[in-house]
Amino acid sequence: MIRLESYLSGVWQPGKGEGRAFVDPTTGAALGTVDSSGLDIAGAVAHARARGTALRAMSFAERGALLNAIADVLVANKADYADIARRNSGNTARDAAIDIDGGIGTLKYYARLGRTLGAGRALIEPGEDQLAKAETFKARHIWTARPGVAIHINAFNFPSWGLWEKVAVAFLAGSPVVAKPASATAWLSERMVRDVVAANILPAGALSLVCGAGEGLLDAVDRFDAIAFTGSADTGAMIRGHARVMERAPRLNIEADSINVAVLGNSAAVGGDVFNLLLREVTNALSVKAGQLCTNIRRILVPRDKMAGFVEALVAKVDGIAVGDPALAETRLGPLCNDGQRKAALAGLARLTAEARPARGGDVPASVNGADAKKGAFLAPTLLVAPSGQNLSAVHDVEVFGPAATVIPYGSDDEAVALALRGEGSLAASLWVDEAAEAARLAAGLAPLHGRVLCVDPVVGASHTGHPIVMPQCIHGGPGRAGGGEELGGLRGLRFYSQRTALQGSPAMLEAVAGQAAVAAL
Repeated sequence: MIRLESYLSGVWQPGKGEGRAFVDPTTGAALGTVDSSGLDIAGAVAHARARGTALRAMSFAERGALLNAIADVLVANKADYADIARRNSGNTARDAAIDIDGGIGTLKYYARLGRTLGAGRALIEPGEDQLAKAETFKARHIWTARPGVAIHINAFNFPSWGLWEKVAVAFLAGSPVVAKPASATAWLSERMVRDVVAANILPAGALSLVCGAGEGLLDAVDRFDAIAFTGSADTGAMIRGHARVMERAPRLNIEADSINVAVLGNSAAVGGDVFNLLLREVTNALSVKAGQLCTNIRRILVPRDKMAGFVEALVAKVDGIAVGDPALAETRLGPLCNDGQRKAALAGLARLTAEARPARGGDVPASVNGADAKKGAFLAPTLLVAPSGQNLSAVHDVEVFGPAATVIPYGSDDEAVALALRGEGSLAASLWVDEAAEAARLAAGLAPLHGRVLCVDPVVGASHTGHPIVMPQCIHGGPGRAGGGEELGGLRGLRFYSQRTALQGSPAMLEAVAGQAAVAAL
């Protein structure tokens, strides 16, 4: 049995209790335990905060080189990581690549940004503002690293990408990190950090890891710290309402539940290129990572006159999804991360099926390839069909975190936008259209309540990265129900870990400051 450890105050150490078991979701067998009880987490946060001066003293170029070195360590061990992802997360080879390569790619992207920014340790915004009639008193805005620590609380579905996308931005901003992965899939995070620590490339105090419940972690936050959380809305609300968090008011970024939407435009012909591209995208939504993506498609809005043809074609695609042991080459849909997640998904489906009929799935599959469907955490790919866009409640409110989506008919563009906005704030929306004017109208309506809007037409059809895929160049997050946060987005991500200060003075002083900083060209 594997016993995961935490890396705190520069030392690997096990928890003092029996811990919680983590499992192989394909078989249900226990793989090991994870525990952080009895550890001095407050001391570890203080250690990271005090020793973080080493990271802040580095230039952007040096921080970028550090990120590149971390990525090189991870590349050298990718085969081992893929095996852990299969055994602990139920990932197929494709699923594991999205998580592992996504983390490495984000590290390398921010490494390149660091190299571009060069020898400075601060960012200065372009342009200046004149504050008096004479041109002798002006202002510019500068970003500098805050003297705190970043506390990252990550979700179970991306133990690699979720860890490293946050670390990449924080490190480039000059902020040391204390990361807490979700216990159910912490094995991959722990192994990756263990490899990076062993490579002896980290400045003192730069990266700490809490494997387990993290008792006392929020109690240790202070004024200049930053908390970045990804997970459920309930946990996000608990963090917002935590007494220490409210008292000390650290920076707080929340990424929570999201009822994301895909819209087939009225301009898209049945059987046409865009129509077929959306069919492929929804099929991926019902199979990749077993549907366990926070950005995944949950609702599909289809024009009423195209509804029957779309559902018929999509059912045929769903019937072709091979469910089973993720080690088998033919498997497209593996298990959810554990039986607890399956029970939660089934409870959510019970609410959705009160409003929409299952065209396919809706329960545990009768059989799967190479495994026992009941012992493993398998859920059949589920396609629900709503009779109309009216009188729906749960469909717009309940996120089933698994391979499930609901098709909803609509009439006008205004109705499509109104239905999409019933999600009350989402991470991602996508438009599948043949006409640019229609895409522009729909995008303008969707943008206020979505963090990202993907517009797919025949021009980008062959090259777009997909509805759920988060790219480091673009912000990730969403308003309202989705938590109101923002991550990534190139240099935009550094704002969360930086203090933006208005510098007022003479042109000569501002020019001297600018000479020691990199320009924040967003």
